[in-house]
Amino acid sequence: MAILCMTLPLFALKVKTPIDPYKFSSAFPTTTSILPSNRFRAMNFRSKSECASSSNSSPIYQVPEQDASDMERIADQTFNRYSRNSERRGKGTAIVWFRNDLRVLDNEALYNAWLASESVLPVYCIDPRLFGTTHYFGFPKTGTLRAQFLIECLADLRKNLMKRGLNLLIQHGKPEDILPSLAKAFGVHTVYAQKETCSEELNVERLVNKGLQQVVIPPFSGKSTGATTSNSPKLKFIWGATLYNIDDLPFDATSLPDVYTQFRKTVEAKCTVRSCIKLPKSLGPAPQVGDWGCLPSLEQLGFCSPNVNKGMKFVGGETAALSRVYEYFWKKDLLKVYKETRNGMLGPDYSTKFSPWLASGSLSPRFIHEEVKRYEEEKLANSSTYWVLFELIWRDYFRFLSIKCGNSIFHVGGPRKVFDKWSQDKNLFESWRDGRTGYPLIDANMRELSTTGFMSNRGRQIVCSFLVRDMGIDWRMGAEWFETCLLDYDPCSNYGNWTYGSGVGNDPREDRYFSIPKQAQTYDPEGEYVTYWLPELRRIPKDKRHFPGNSYIRQIVPLKFGTTIRHHKEDKPLGTTTSNHRGREARSNRRQIG
Repeated sequence: MAILCMTLPLFALKVKTPIDPYKFSSAFPTTTSILPSNRFRAMNFRSKSECASSSNSSPIYQVPEQDASDMERIADQTFNRYSRNSERRGKGTAIVWFRNDLRVLDNEALYNAWLASESVLPVYCIDPRLFGTTHYFGFPKTGTLRAQFLIECLADLRKNLMKRGLNLLIQHGKPEDILPSLAKAFGVHTVYAQKETCSEELNVERLVNKGLQQVVIPPFSGKSTGATTSNSPKLKFIWGATLYNIDDLPFDATSLPDVYTQFRKTVEAKCTVRSCIKLPKSLGPAPQVGDWGCLPSLEQLGFCSPNVNKGMKFVGGETAALSRVYEYFWKKDLLKVYKETRNGMLGPDYSTKFSPWLASGSLSPRFIHEEVKRYEEEKLANSSTYWVLFELIWRDYFRFLSIKCGNSIFHVGGPRKVFDKWSQDKNLFESWRDGRTGYPLIDANMRELSTTGFMSNRGRQIVCSFLVRDMGIDWRMGAEWFETCLLDYDPCSNYGNWTYGSGVGNDPREDRYFSIPKQAQTYDPEGEYVTYWLPELRRIPKDKRHFPGNSYIRQIVPLKFGTTIRHHKEDKPLGTTTSNHRGREARSNRRQIG
């Protein structure tokens, strides 16, 4: 794996001289300078539309649609509902190491740090490894759109912390260099962080812990929740990424059921979702810091400014996340029809669109659960309200599965160790990546992804099936390209979905195939979605837009099963298997709430 090696000098971590991001901007390469290894070195891994303007004028949907003042008002009201008075008995200083939990509401690591200290130092490390390249094919690990979303999340987190008497110290470099130096400078007794599950993140955790063990701090006098018996800072991890807490599962994560349905039924029957953590309105004081650091610009991270000129433009940060929940559940009252609309592909309101904020940790799944239950009490409970929770449990399942399966979710044979002869043909892959396959449904979805950083769940399943079944391309290429592009990328859900879609996951239905004619007929019968992203098709009659023949570019490969309307092994459309919303799941169920 290509890893950027410039580390943060330890002397730069003195309290009064935090890192100047402009000074260290050379630590982050431009995306055009990232060179993949071996046979893919010559490929251009930046989508051609990523920084280019489109001459077509189409509506842009901001998600959420509220303006800044309305979002601020909604967030403030929500925070007030989740505030309480708490007694603080800790001593000394604690660090909160923010990672993929960029929120204040229901942040248990933040709450525990506050309880166990007299002052809290929130820290975010802009790790250059996040802007390196993917493991096998050398794509950028973070694309322009997700980088922009991350910057917005950090800006919003800093603002929300400042409202509560804290701030966010932003440091550029590796956490294993930064956190031990900060712990030494501030005499920190404990570093609190949310626990992760995948190997890259776990390796960083080990390095941070090793660094902290080498720090010697003066012992505290007297007993307190923040006191430590050793002379080294502690590293304490809090589980906070899932709906169900790992400690509440009726089985060890290493004994996780291999089939989702068994997992879901067990946790629904035997587990309870914990309540959201309520924080005091004031979390201060913060320690005295000379300079809290600057947010990086896209240019410093090596990107040009994105130009989202059509489709959805997501606003990063917890404030926007809380506003979107309010908008979808309460303002537009769309929760009651979610199960019927969730397989749409065009516009902002066919599904919740919560997934980018869930992935960044700007939104707590437990908060969504509580809002669903509140909606059911105040309005109605039906299969749609349940289905939002159903999909959050899918997200949980992939997170726990990453513990059980380890790195096998990233390997070509997957957890089932299925070895097949996959092609890595760069021309075929580039045609899929850039939306030039000759199949409008595939091309439209891929162009939406490169333009907005988002794709519908239905679209993800279709383009995955086409890449691995019809093109025969190594599924890891698709997974790593999604890693580059998706706003809602997290390794567990992304690679979990790709292993399932390519038939190498823990799933007995390995030969999953999505017929493009059937999918087009069912989910875009008049070609509205494809003409939005491929405006040249507007001149073609509606019944020919998905297979326009010579009026469109040549099809790069034939379909595995021709143009038959249905293949006997194709996944059934959602919602057609049973009227009982707690009954047997359809084979193509959504696995990422979006």
